[in-house]
This record gives sequence, C-alpha cells and structure tokens, in this order.
Amino acid sequence: MAVRAGREFLAIPGPTTVPDEVLRAMHRPAIDIYSGALIRMTDSLLADLSRLFRTEGRSYVYIANGHGAWEAALTNVLSEGEEILVLESGRFALGWGEAAKTLGVTVEVLEAGWRHAVRPDQVEARLRADQKGTIKAVLVAQVDTASGVVNDIAAIGAAIRAARHNALLMVDAVASLGCIPFEMDEWGVDVAVSGSQKGLMTPPGLGFVAASDRARAMHEHAGLRSPYWDWTAREGDAHYQKYCGTPPEHLMFGLREALDMLFTEKLENVFRRHRLLGEAVRRAVEVWSHGHALSFNIEAPSERSDTVTTVLMADGHDPGELIRYCNTKCGVVLGIGIGELTDRAFRIAHMGHVNAPMVLGTLAVIEIGLRALAIPHGEGGVQAAIEWLGDQVVA
Repeated sequence: MAVRAGREFLAIPGPTTVPDEVLRAMHRPAIDIYSGALIRMTDSLLADLSRLFRTEGRSYVYIANGHGAWEAALTNVLSEGEEILVLESGRFALGWGEAAKTLGVTVEVLEAGWRHAVRPDQVEARLRADQKGTIKAVLVAQVDTASGVVNDIAAIGAAIRAARHNALLMVDAVASLGCIPFEMDEWGVDVAVSGSQKGLMTPPGLGFVAASDRARAMHEHAGLRSPYWDWTAREGDAHYQKYCGTPPEHLMFGLREALDMLFTEKLENVFRRHRLLGEAVRRAVEVWSHGHALSFNIEAPSERSDTVTTVLMADGHDPGELIRYCNTKCGVVLGIGIGELTDRAFRIAHMGHVNAPMVLGTLAVIEIGLRALAIPHGEGGVQAAIEWLGDQVVA
C-alpha cells in the first residue's frame, strides 16, 4: 500500500524543484542567437548575477554545472605548480581542491572534519606561517551540502586580511546564492562560483563565476587559461564569444524568469523565508533526536545551514531504508548521505522554490517513515515545526 500518487517532491539539495513559471518560460521556440533580444538578455543576466553576488566585478556564464564553474575559476587565476589552501568542512571544498590537483596545482588541505564550520583563527595562523606568500588562493564552500554546514565567509575574509596575506579568497556559493546573504565585495571574496540548479531554481546546466579586480589582475598571468573557460575571450564585444559558441538559449529564458521571481519577492524576503523554513526543519530534527537514533551532523546550532540539513542515523539504523520508504510509499525524495556520510545519514533540502506546505509535508512524511519503520524518535517533530512557523509568520 502506498500514498505516493500525485506530483513527486524533491527534497534533495540539487537539482531542486523548478517553478512552473520557469518551465513555461523555457517552453518557446529558439530565437536568433545574433539578435538584439538575446543580446539584451545576456546583458541583463550578467548584470543581475553580479547583483546577486553583490559585486562590482564581472560575472561570467558557462554551459556547465558547478564542477565546470570550479574549473573555470581555477584555470583563470592559477598556474601549474602554484599552491592553494583548501578549507575542509565537508565534501565540496575538498572536491574543488581535487579538481585543482588534476590541473597541476599543489593542494594543501586545512583539515577540520565534517562536524563543524571552518575556524577563521586557524586560517589566519596558517597564512601567517606562510611568510614567503607561496599560497596563491584559499578555497572554501559557503554551504557544504554533504555536511550541512554554513561557513562564515566574512570572518574568513577578515582572517586573510589580518594575516596580511595576498592569497585570493575563492568561494563556492553553489548551495547558498539566492538563498542566504552573500556579500562578495564587502567580505573580500575574489572569486565566487555558483550554479543554476539550487537556489536559482533553474534546471542544471549553467555555471556562474564572479571575479574581483584582484582576481582579474592575477588572470593576466595565469598559466592554466584555456580557450573554453578563458575570461578574456568572454569579455569581447561579440555576443557569441560570451558563451564560447552557441548560447544556451532555453536555460537563459528559464534563468531570466527565475531571477525575476527572486527580485520580485525581494532578496531580504527570500533570505528570511529560508531562515524560517530551515529553522522549522531543525526544530523537527531536534525533537526526533530525543529518541537517540537521529542527530544533527553539524554540532553547533549556529553553524547549521538554512539550505540543507544533514541528519545522522545511529549504528544499527539504515538511512537508506527510510529514504526508500519516503520515496516509494509517499513520493518524497530525500538526499542520501555522501562522502564520509555514505550509508550514515540522510539530507533534507530546504532551498530554492520551497514554501511552508512543501517543508511541512516533507517533515510529515519523514515522521510517518520513522513510525512505520519503528525507528526510535521523539514524538511531535512536525508539531514543533508548525509551532515555530505559527509564532514567526504573524497575521
């Protein structure tokens, strides 16, 4: 017996649910790639991406996912043999570092585990010790969707400046842009990367990079530059060059609609919505944890992200069984544990095109699954989420 008829709901941290408005915007014929309409759309997208990143610097659009944006960022500012520092707090900064290593960059990892955020004082100490300035860049994820952590990018930027070090600060904002505040210029971020498929509510296939003046100056001497990723080539006057070939028209149509939706809602309201819904999830997980089978992966409440919550399951309990139940019986797709948390955790995404019914429905399905599978848990997790939202979302 199942109750999953109807629309399946994705509660995974990417790709997230694509709004009907975005799907409709994409459902149109192709247009002339040399026409004024498409050129104007490109200009508007680049301007609004810089607006989202909160930078006066340039933004670039790639036909790629977040991994492609990683490579674009690396190849435009680094040379073979140069050294970078990767700040561990989950899977994705490490993955970015691994990509750099395959390109011939020397990678050092500042190890910190997967249970807490990066410690800015440790970053400062490591950079102070680099008296010769051999470290050219520091890589970090604002939100790591494997661990569920949110890192304090402002504090990390301040730590680099306090160390009086010239390393570029490069930030993966794939799981944060358009969901939580990101202040590229104010925080001293030199290169930021993101993708279309999470907070920007557009199908996978677009990668974004924003670059500061410092990064673009370093770009002039970067030895890893290649024809497809190269910023200089994309800065030319010809529209065709901005995509190194045919523009991804239909993804552009979708992204334009998604950005319009975000700006219509207003970013401060988007951020508050994510804070409220993220806390609703955390209230439920906190209650469930009283059964001692579930717990937060990120130990400190202030370091848990507003876009994804990673839930550990104690030994003897299989998260895969709960994930399968929620999907096959109820039509809710939860995220699996990845990396070090494979077969040890499940993930609840609350990012992008998401609202109270979607989050409360997801939490209710999880609570149904916990009951049906006899997984020990505190009773009333969904009620705790309801009470939180009822107290915060006033009439």
